[in-house]
Order: sequence, then structure tokens, then C-alpha cells
Amino acid sequence: MRLDTIVSYLDQYLCVAGEAADPPEALNGLQVTNSGEVSRVAAAVDLCAATIRLAAEQRADLLLVHHGLFWGGLRPLVGPNYERVAGLVRGNMALYSAHLPLDRHPDVGNNAVLARQLGVTIRAEFGSYHGAPVGVWGERTGTRDELGRALAKALGSAPRVLPFGPELVQRVGIVTGAGGGLIPQAAAAGLDTYITGEGQHWTFFDAEELHLNVFYAGHYATETVGVKALAEHISKKFDLPWVFLDHPTGL
Repeated sequence: MRLDTIVSYLDQYLCVAGEAADPPEALNGLQVTNSGEVSRVAAAVDLCAATIRLAAEQRADLLLVHHGLFWGGLRPLVGPNYERVAGLVRGNMALYSAHLPLDRHPDVGNNAVLARQLGVTIRAEFGSYHGAPVGVWGERTGTRDELGRALAKALGSAPRVLPFGPELVQRVGIVTGAGGGLIPQAAAAGLDTYITGEGQHWTFFDAEELHLNVFYAGHYATETVGVKALAEHISKKFDLPWVFLDHPTGL
């Protein structure tokens, strides 16, 4: 399959061209090209030496990631930065990165996929990041403990719970990744429970004083679901095999 055909489809499907609200280092879209053909797709949360090595072992020639090559900003191509680019080139491996477009996507996005896995019925977008909606909120009837068990089952690890809201959960917000700073927005939206990946120390007191249940389920863990869904979608669309490269940070 031609790389340019897949890239053109991804750009349109993820609305990459119209996405201006991301940090500039996201550089959404194709970041590194290859010889022009794709026979096997790999998906990973992060672009790093380990995921490049794993992709090469799988003989993938297209790597889909959520966090791409430029998260550290502009830096010389020396040391680890050089090795990453060199590894992609040696492996004839194209790199496609989607940050906020993948978070927000209604079908394969991190938030939408996690909501479906948890049985949350999405009602609307929620939360603002760089001037654009970043998450979703929806309804789910059950206890706080039941939701925690559902999260652990979906992501494979137990979340950290700040149990300051009602025991009966009804209105749930989801922003995967580093969304702890949006706790006040969750409270202002009338939610009783908020799920994200991680937050700073002081967010504990926001949850406590705003009487909100907060689940910190891991930055890495909450963002595995979108790249998996996107790779599966591409696999079906273009009849390509795919593999997920798991390199957890525990954060």
C-alpha cells in the first residue's frame, strides 16, 4: 500500500489540517517518510528508542504514535535525538503522529474509546486545552468502586482514586493523559467524577475542596486505547497487519 495514500486518508480522517489548537511541538501528521510503501503497521503511545527497536523487530514500515519526535522542542540531532531519527531511516520506517486530533476523535479517540470501554454514554465534549475542547463527559450509573474496577479491567492497572465525590457515580468526565489541571472545569460542568491520567500534587486539594471523585489511571495507560483503535481502523481500511508496541512508563 502506498504511504501517501494512507497519510492522505489519516490527515482527513483525523482532521489534522484543521487542528490549530495543539502545542507546536505536536507537529501532527507525517513526521518522517519512508521509501513510499507500507506493508505492516505498528502503534505506540510514544516515539522513543525502545518503540523504534520494537517496530524494527516486527518489520513494521509505518509507526503510528500519540507523542511524536519533537516533544522536547527544537534540539540538535545529536545523541538520543540522532539515534531516534537514524533508527527510523535504517528501518525504512515512516512515522505518523497525532496528539490532540487523536485525543478528540469521536470514533478512535482516546476519550471516546475509553468511555465506551467503561460504559459511559457520551453526552457532549468537555474541557478546554489550548482553546479547544479536549475531553468528553457522559452518564454512567454505578458506584465509585465499580467504576474503579472497570478502569482497572480496561487498562490493566489499578487507578489512584481521590474519593471526594459521591459514592454513586452519575456524571463522568474523561480527559486522558495529563489532565489533572482540568479538575476545576469538571466541577464547574456539574460532574461528580473525573477520569484522567495524571495530575500535579496540588490537584489533590482541588478534588478535595470541590467534592469530586478523581481517578488518576496513568498517563501512559489512558493513552494506549486511541493508538490501538486507530491502528485497527487502518488495518481494516487498507488490509494491513498491525501490532501494538507496549513500552509502559508506569506514569
